[in-house]
Amino acid sequence: MPELPEVETTLRGIAPYLLGSRVEAFVIRQPKLRWAVAPELARELPERPITSVTRRAKYLLIGVESGAALVHLGMSGSLRMLDVATPVRLHDHVDLVIANGRALRFHDPRRFGCWLWQARGTLHPLLRQLGPEPLGPDFDGDHLWRASRGRAAPVKAFLMDQQVVVGVGNIYAAEALFRAGIHPARAAGRISRQRYRALGNAVRSVLAHAIERGGTTLRDYSNAVGEPGWFELELQAYGRAGEPCRRCGHTLR
Repeated sequence: MPELPEVETTLRGIAPYLLGSRVEAFVIRQPKLRWAVAPELARELPERPITSVTRRAKYLLIGVESGAALVHLGMSGSLRMLDVATPVRLHDHVDLVIANGRALRFHDPRRFGCWLWQARGTLHPLLRQLGPEPLGPDFDGDHLWRASRGRAAPVKAFLMDQQVVVGVGNIYAAEALFRAGIHPARAAGRISRQRYRALGNAVRSVLAHAIERGGTTLRDYSNAVGEPGWFELELQAYGRAGEPCRRCGHTLR
């Protein structure tokens, strides 16, 4: 599943094409995604200029004057900027056509992604209970320590809780815990403030580096111009059970 670095990489790839462009059309080929494609999109997007392209957690928001399209890549989704005449492939479900003859095309074989609508001045229910951004000013190890008190869940599950901090999925939780030297099965509430400070720093550094490397391609992911993410080549822990540790040489388990 695309995680925060993959979504941020996608954002940076599509924003220069979309910002300031006028929407020509919104084309729906398959309305049945995780949730039905919001009918408001076909009414509200065409003939309007795109005023913002932002990210909240793993959601992309493509804004116009009256609101924003709320987009999630699901497990296998991708967004590509293409010439509008590019032949349509199987699983190309949505096109956002802009005035310069290009289209933002949504491809999703498993159809777990979504295209929803958030009206201006409202907050979509999917965004209401989200925790802080891991690269933002409200996140650090002290935040993790405070949120973990009394929590018996394993620290890896705690770190992946979107109400605690957003966007830290399986891959990056494993990498951050390894970098901080914390066993992923340890109870979240039994970890010291000092160790959480190390974990907060590890989360930030792992995510920032993954964004620089364009994310991680394990199966389906590619960026806005069809390129894979290269962070997979630098994974220290995720998916490497039975292989030599790149830090000490012993076998990972």
